[in-house]
Amino acid sequence: MEALDVVEDEVRELVRRRGLDPASDLVAVRRLVDEVVAEYDERALAGSLPPLFDPRGAARAVYDSVAGFGPLQRHLDDPSVEEIWINEPGRVFVARRGRSELTNTILSEGQVRDLVERMLKSSGRRVDLSTPFVDAMLPDGSRLHVVIPDITRRHWSVNIRKFVLTAASLDELVGLGTITVQAARFLEASVAAGLNIIVAGGTQAGKTTLLNCLTAAIPARERVVTCEEVFELKVPLPDVVSMQTRQPNHEGTGEVRLRRLVK
Repeated sequence: MEALDVVEDEVRELVRRRGLDPASDLVAVRRLVDEVVAEYDERALAGSLPPLFDPRGAARAVYDSVAGFGPLQRHLDDPSVEEIWINEPGRVFVARRGRSELTNTILSEGQVRDLVERMLKSSGRRVDLSTPFVDAMLPDGSRLHVVIPDITRRHWSVNIRKFVLTAASLDELVGLGTITVQAARFLEASVAAGLNIIVAGGTQAGKTTLLNCLTAAIPARERVVTCEEVFELKVPLPDVVSMQTRQPNHEGTGEVRLRRLVK
């Protein structure tokens, strides 16, 4: 067993014994990882264990594995990364400024499945043969989409779109040069008048950001009800009801589709 595996096993055992929740007790888990790594390093110097050549890197890797999303966590933490996707375990891509690049992250089939299971845990959603597609929200607001065989040819397909809110109002969009002042005033008047507005565009085109900016233009006296597949909108108003769709249960019942929410 490699040094990193030994440290991770010890950390997981101590997390279990102390009743820590890796999802919420982040500070305690990080402190525990540092303690285990330091203790292991001392034992390794005595010659009884294989050495940790990079204790700091080992601590980060173990922490990401126990309290984060393993090898993908460094991409999630990287503010320059907008999107992450897995076409197959050995081909993990990221996008920066709309340009894709193949990373050196290599996963196994089992790791991909374990990561998806952990990512879906907080949402209460699932993916299996009866439900081969799933959309969910990660704790940091990123949107997760998973498709599994036999819808895909062979491997699980995983896509994570990080939610990066670059603007929270139409005026901020003007400041960024996204729209003109005239367009912002027209959209504000349209929202205040209660007109229907359709926002369309490709992936990462900024649809959610624009919708959030439009909702900021809704008069404060209005009551707002949102219907989404996954919670993404952040409406800055006092009177808001947010609803999202629901997948069917194991018996195939209980599904709530978007059309029903709108109705």
